[in-house]
Amino acid sequence: MSATSDFKPWPHLEVESRGDYRAEAYLEDHVGATSTSQASPPLRRGHDRQVHAHGVAAREVRRGEGEFDRGVRSVRENSGGRAAEAIGGAEGGGDEGFQLAAALVEHFGLSPGELLNSTIGFFIATAMESIPSLNFNLTHDHPLQVRDPVVVNVIYFFHFSDDGTLPQTPAGKSLGVLRATSLLHSTAEIRRLVATGSLPHEAIRRKEPKTRLCSAAYKYMFNACRVPRKDEDAYRIYDPSRHTHAIVACGGKFYSFDFVEEGSGAPLPLEGIKERLQKCVKLSNGGPPAPMLGYLTSDDRGKCAEAREELLRVGGSNAEEALELLESGAVMICLDENKDPVSKTQASEIMWTGGLTSGRNRWFDKSIQLICTSNGKAGMNGKHSMMDGMPVVGFCDYITKRS
Repeated sequence: MSATSDFKPWPHLEVESRGDYRAEAYLEDHVGATSTSQASPPLRRGHDRQVHAHGVAAREVRRGEGEFDRGVRSVRENSGGRAAEAIGGAEGGGDEGFQLAAALVEHFGLSPGELLNSTIGFFIATAMESIPSLNFNLTHDHPLQVRDPVVVNVIYFFHFSDDGTLPQTPAGKSLGVLRATSLLHSTAEIRRLVATGSLPHEAIRRKEPKTRLCSAAYKYMFNACRVPRKDEDAYRIYDPSRHTHAIVACGGKFYSFDFVEEGSGAPLPLEGIKERLQKCVKLSNGGPPAPMLGYLTSDDRGKCAEAREELLRVGGSNAEEALELLESGAVMICLDENKDPVSKTQASEIMWTGGLTSGRNRWFDKSIQLICTSNGKAGMNGKHSMMDGMPVVGFCDYITKRS
């Protein structure tokens, strides 16, 4: 595979993460968001940029005491006490925590209430800056060590609004294919921005210079897949300059095609993407029935690991090559051609778990699955393994507004 010219090739074709953001920090020289002269450095977990809490005036501390106490209680209830302990001080003392709260208020230019209500994630992340071991534990101990099924326990979903530009009378065309075509095209656009480091930073703060939000998670967004292991899962990410294909799931069968122009990484024309998706649908309707391999990613993680090992043992090099192709795909498009959900409840069930019949048409370990039904409903299925929150919201916002 040759590297796409606009992209900066990674030092390795693939990287296997064990859940510690710091270990892959060097990849942020290759992917992520741009820096700007109008913004201050971002808060980034695992790096040495910190909001210093010491030396803050006592009046600034007192201003936020009531709301800060409520915020700490909320954090403690939702984190088993680890994050709250770091924020409030290892001995439960308030001085260190209040200094940190006041520093955050001052740094972001927000009131204490605004800070706790709208940026609690950065409140916790900044505390983790001061205690690297806590940063590692909060990311490392939770998602990849979960032994329960990722379905429901680790994954999340978005149900997109309907696309009003789709034809009312498709004349034999699948609205799902048409919706998938536009979503995949806009996905190629944002993937190019992320993979070349050209994505504009999101920033917060009322006044200039604004504080740029952390973009570390973007390197785990595309060409990525969780890999089941018996004791603790891994998360593989592949060099986007050398892996330019998307995966299509249709009828429980999996296909692959390049969806960007060779050399530039720009998206293929809409007509070209549509033709390739239609070919996948046609292929899925013919030939012998395929084994329902998608279900292998929905069981307990230990059983998933055993199933993967058995698949590789039986299939040999062919199975190994097929799995690598699937795992290294930029995203997965799931065409549920047998589904016509009407209500939000029906659509949500399909987007989240696949319902009773579409679970086989998923690979729940993929970082991003874009799901399109035959009547044009669409959504996104992701997981908390290494990426969630604002990067994922930004991704969904981008592709829905441009499709």
